[in-house]
Amino acid sequence: MRPPLAPWMTPADRAILERLWNEGNDELVLTPALIAENTDYARTTVREHMIELRNHGLIEYHDEDRAIYRLTKKGRSYLTGELEVDELETQTN
Repeated sequence: MRPPLAPWMTPADRAILERLWNEGNDELVLTPALIAENTDYARTTVREHMIELRNHGLIEYHDEDRAIYRLTKKGRSYLTGELEVDELETQTN
């Protein structure tokens, strides 16, 4: 079962997190452009949402110079239902 979205989240946020998670396979490290190519969202939309996801501690840079992102432990916990949605309200930055 998919976890509920936090009030600040949209379906785009979930799509980004799920693309990085790559459920059932190895997790991926991706750029916003690669995520956009593999979702129904524009690169600019993905980039904007990734900033917000990073501010909430759900993703982090894998390689900041190349703008490659990965899930954090908090991001994995959210996707697996181990983290309550109300715990996503606090921004880390």
